[in-house]
Amino acid sequence: MADETDRRQDLLRRVNARRAAVEAFLRERRPRIRRRVTATLVLTSLAALFTAGPASGTKFTEAVQGVFNLGDSSQVWQVLCLLATLASGTAAVMTAIDKANNSSQELSAVEAADAELEGLATLLEFGQLSLEDGVKLYQQYVTKIPFIDDAPVAARPG
Repeated sequence: MADETDRRQDLLRRVNARRAAVEAFLRERRPRIRRRVTATLVLTSLAALFTAGPASGTKFTEAVQGVFNLGDSSQVWQVLCLLATLASGTAAVMTAIDKANNSSQELSAVEAADAELEGLATLLEFGQLSLEDGVKLYQQYVTKIPFIDDAPVAARPG
């Protein structure tokens, strides 16, 4: 029985160490990904504003003409088209980078694995799961996040 308790505690330490690595990953990556997503949303909104603004009437184009101190209305259209192109192009590049890095899907997988590992730790702590089932679940959960290195497991006291 003591051997099973020791092995359960070893598995629980391993689960908690993996959760620590997962949480460190999330602390590092989550803000970066959110900033990119927010910037992309802002840029696409600006591109829409620059292209749809003139449809609201002459007040918009006159305001742009005044802000940029432009001589005639054709220059206003040139500036608006340039700004729309820059905003849209930058948003497209940021979206492509995000898709190439698979950042959003990776973040979702890590968050899901963190929740699964937390549940596993709770089941192990309260003895609601056999050790064999716990090991199987642990293996299933960590295979979903192979890009996160194991954190060092604390040595067993004593």
